[in-house]
Amino acid sequence: MADILRTALTTWTGNLKDGSGVTSGESGYLHDVKVTWSARFENQPGTNPEELIAAAEASCYSMALASSLTKQDTPPEVINTKATLTMRRDDSGTKLTRLHLDVEARVPGVDETRFAAIAEATKEGCPVSVLLKPGLEELTVSAKLLK
Repeated sequence: MADILRTALTTWTGNLKDGSGVTSGESGYLHDVKVTWSARFENQPGTNPEELIAAAEASCYSMALASSLTKQDTPPEVINTKATLTMRRDDSGTKLTRLHLDVEARVPGVDETRFAAIAEATKEGCPVSVLLKPGLEELTVSAKLLK
C-alpha cells in the first residue's frame, strides 16, 4: 500500500512575540488560519499549535472509535469528542504533558461498561494518539453513552 502524504504550510512574519503566521492545509479547508504567540500563551484571538493538535486528536479518535464500534456490529449514531491538551511552561521550557478525551456517543445496543472498554482500547489505535503518547505523561479517556 502506498504512503499517504498530508501537508500544511505556515508562513510566519516578524519576531516571536509580536509577529504572526497563517497556516493552511493542502485540502483547502484549513485556510489562512491565524497563529500567534499571544494566542498560544495569553489567550488572545487566533489559534495555536496545541489547539490544532487537540483538533487533530479529537477528529482522529472519533473516526477510530466509529471504526471500532462498527467492526463490532454496533455502529454509532453520533460521537462527540473533546480533546483537552495540557501544556506546562517552566524554567526547562514548554512541554505537552497530558491529553484527555471526553467522548460521548449514541450507540444502539451497547451498554456503558462495553462502551467504556471500547473507548479505552481505541485510544491505543488512533494514529494521532500513537504519535503523541510517547511524549505525554498521561493519555486518558472518559466515556459516556448518550440516550
